[in-house]
Amino acid sequence: MSTNQPIGRILLKDVRLAFPNLFEPTTVNGEGKPRYSATLIIPADHPQIEEIRKKQEAVAKDKWRDKAAAILRGLEKQDKVALHDGDTKTKYDGFAGNFFVSAAAQENASPTVVDRDRSPLSAKSGRPYPGCYVNASIELWVQDNAYGQRINAQLRGIQFYRDGDSFSAGRPADSEEFEDVSEGAAADDFA
Repeated sequence: MSTNQPIGRILLKDVRLAFPNLFEPTTVNGEGKPRYSATLIIPADHPQIEEIRKKQEAVAKDKWRDKAAAILRGLEKQDKVALHDGDTKTKYDGFAGNFFVSAAAQENASPTVVDRDRSPLSAKSGRPYPGCYVNASIELWVQDNAYGQRINAQLRGIQFYRDGDSFSAGRPADSEEFEDVSEGAAADDFA
């Protein structure tokens, strides 16, 4: 891995995937331009929580220099930083007691989506799915414009890491769930 990577780049490992829009861009509540996005649920005791906080500080200092600490404190109080308290989304499964990062890809850019062996995945593969565990490449960046100040997360890529209990619609059925009903195979009568 290059030592010259951008200061806000992080490879989050073994985090839970929620609200994935990885293969087709969507809008949030029908507003704004369609984007690829995902929410990453991170356990409160995850070893990378402190790394995320330090990266938020680093991008803030890079942008706001001497004013960074004060601006960052204000943004944290307003929940305008990349790392959020999962207890603010308790109506959704998996968030309570955890942290989360909502990340969106740059406009017109789809994130890299790969399997454990780094082979490309598509929507048809059924992976990744809401509730599985992934490794996620994100990059924290500072917004400071007419729309306000905040620290956002750019979604760069997702690697399927392991299965988990799926959220909502979840993943497609596995073929093993079905009986072999081809000619010559035993099949139960419904009589």
